[in-house]
This record gives sequence, C-alpha cells and structure tokens, in this order.
Amino acid sequence: MAIGIAIAVVILFLVRRDHLHGPYAIWWIGAAATVGVLGFFPRFFDYLAVYLGVRYPPILAIVLGLGLLLVKILTMDLERSRQERLIRRLAQRLAMLEAQEPLDRPEILEQPSSSSRNKRERAE
Repeated sequence: MAIGIAIAVVILFLVRRDHLHGPYAIWWIGAAATVGVLGFFPRFFDYLAVYLGVRYPPILAIVLGLGLLLVKILTMDLERSRQERLIRRLAQRLAMLEAQEPLDRPEILEQPSSSSRNKRERAE
C-alpha cells in the first residue's frame, strides 16, 4: 500500500513539474493504483488466481506484469514510429522550401563569432 502511494506521489510530482506528460503518466498512475489496491486487499489477488486456475498466485503477478510490459513497449514503439515519420516529413518539407527559394544572404544562417565580428569592426 505504501509503495503504491509513494509511486503515485512521485508520478504526480513529475507530471506537475512537466517531466512526464499526460499519456505516459496514465500508465504509471494505473500501476500505482494497482499496487495500492493490492496493498489494501492482498487476498484479492489470491482469489483472482484461483478463479483463473493458477495454482501458485505469485506467478499470476509475474505473468500479468510481463504482459503489461509488452503492451507498454508496443505503445512506445508505435509512438516512436509516429514521431520518426513526423520528423522525416518535416525534414522533407524544409528541403522543399529551401530548394524553392534559396537564400540570397547566406550570412543569415551563420552566426558570426566574436573574433570575426571584431575583425569587421576594425576594418571599418
């Protein structure tokens, strides 16, 4: 129970500080809630294992945990693929824009260093 509450507090702190965004926090809040419920009602898990036909209840926790990890990894891969596709499309759009209208002044893209700026000032 205390572990579930601690996890929930840490997750809420990370969300509040904008280190963890909403969709990702949902998974972790769910994990914290599950740990909290099992902390309050430990016999519930034993009854669930018997109902599902599992002879050794701790194995059910391991199997469910691994299954949830696989689902989480799949959703992370889907999100990463979506982001990579978006980045590739943005890079292609940028390349098309640069090809349509080349810049007349390439010095806009370059940040002059302080030494080259001093040299120009001395020359003037």
